[in-house]
Amino acid sequence: MVKVFWAFVKKEFYHILRDKRTLLILFGMPLAQVLIFGYAVTNEFRDAEIDVLDYAKDETSEQYINHLQSSGNFRVRRILASQNEVEEGMKGGKTKLVVSIPENFSEDFYAGNPIKIQVVTDGSDPNNANTLVQYLTEMTQSFQRLKRNEVPNPYSIQVASRMMYNPQLASAYNFVPGTIALILLIICAMLTSLTIAKEKEIGTMEILLVSPLSPLLIILGKVAPYALLSFVNAVIVILIGFFVFEVPVLGNTLLLLGMCFLYVLTALSLGIFISTTVKTQQEAMMKSLMGLMMPSMLLSGFIFPLASMPVILEYIGKIIPATYFIRILKGVMLRGVGLNFILFEVGVLLVMTLGFLLLSWRNFKIRLE
Repeated sequence: MVKVFWAFVKKEFYHILRDKRTLLILFGMPLAQVLIFGYAVTNEFRDAEIDVLDYAKDETSEQYINHLQSSGNFRVRRILASQNEVEEGMKGGKTKLVVSIPENFSEDFYAGNPIKIQVVTDGSDPNNANTLVQYLTEMTQSFQRLKRNEVPNPYSIQVASRMMYNPQLASAYNFVPGTIALILLIICAMLTSLTIAKEKEIGTMEILLVSPLSPLLIILGKVAPYALLSFVNAVIVILIGFFVFEVPVLGNTLLLLGMCFLYVLTALSLGIFISTTVKTQQEAMMKSLMGLMMPSMLLSGFIFPLASMPVILEYIGKIIPATYFIRILKGVMLRGVGLNFILFEVGVLLVMTLGFLLLSWRNFKIRLE
C-alpha cells in the first residue's frame, strides 16, 4: 500500500515539475511578490524634484539649498524668480515641493531669531506630500545643528507647510483616480483576454472565423460590450468620488471623459494582445494577474510613489499604462489642467494602444496562416 501511495505521489511530482505554468505559480509568483513588496513598500525618497524660491540669495541660503540636496532625497529642479511661478511646476506634475526662503534668512539665522520657511507641496498624493515635508523638516534641523554646532531648536527655524490641491489631505484624492485605473484595467484587459481565450478553448473561435464576419469585426464585437461597461464604470466611480468622497473635478469634464475612453481603448488592446498569446482561460488569467494586476497596483504610483523605488522598478512602472492614466486623472480632476499639460501621457497611451493592436494583428495573422 505504501509503495502504491509513493508511486502516486511521485507521479504527481512529475506532473507538477513538467508543467511550467504550475511551477511559475508555485515559485515565480511568491518570489515576485516578495521582491516587489520588499522594494516598493518603503517611505524613503531619492531625488524628489523640488523648486526653490530664494528671496535671500545669500551664502547661507545657498548652503541650505546644497544641504537639502546632499541627502540624496531632494534635487532642485529650478530656482524660481517670483511667487507667480510656484504653481507652474506642480500643475504639470513635475515638481513635488516648493521651498520658499525668507529675505533675511542669514541675519536671522545667526542672530537666533525665529525663521519661517514656507513649503508648498502637491497634496493630490497626501502620503507622498507628508513624507516630503517630514524629510525637509529633518534636513532643516540637521542644517541648523551643522552650522551652529548645537542641538537644533525647533522654534528657531519653523517649516510652515501648505498642501495645494488637497489642503485637508483626504486619502480619497489619491485612491479614487487609482481605483478608476484598476477597474478599467480589470474589466477591459483581463475579461477581454478571458472571453477570447474561452472561445479558443471550447473550439467556437474556428466556427466564428468561418462565418461571414471578418476576424476584425469578430474581435470588435467581442470587446465592444466590455468597452461600454468599463466606460460606464469609470463614470460611476467618478460620480461616487465627487458626491460621496467630495473629490473635485476641477478640469474640463469632456476632457476627463475623453481620457477615460482613451484608457479603455488602451486596456482593450492590451487584453486582445494577451488573448492572442494564450490558448486557455487559465493561461490568460495567470498572465493578466501577474502581468497586469500586481504591477499596476504596486508600480504605477497608485499606492507607493515611484520615486521611492529602485531604478529598475521605476523603469518597469514607466511601461505600465495605469501609471500615465493616474497622472492624467490627478492632473485633470485635482489640478484642473488642460490638454497641454498632459500631452506626453496622452501620447504614451496612444502609442501603447497602436503598439498592442499591431502586435495582436500580427499574432492573429500568424495563427490564421
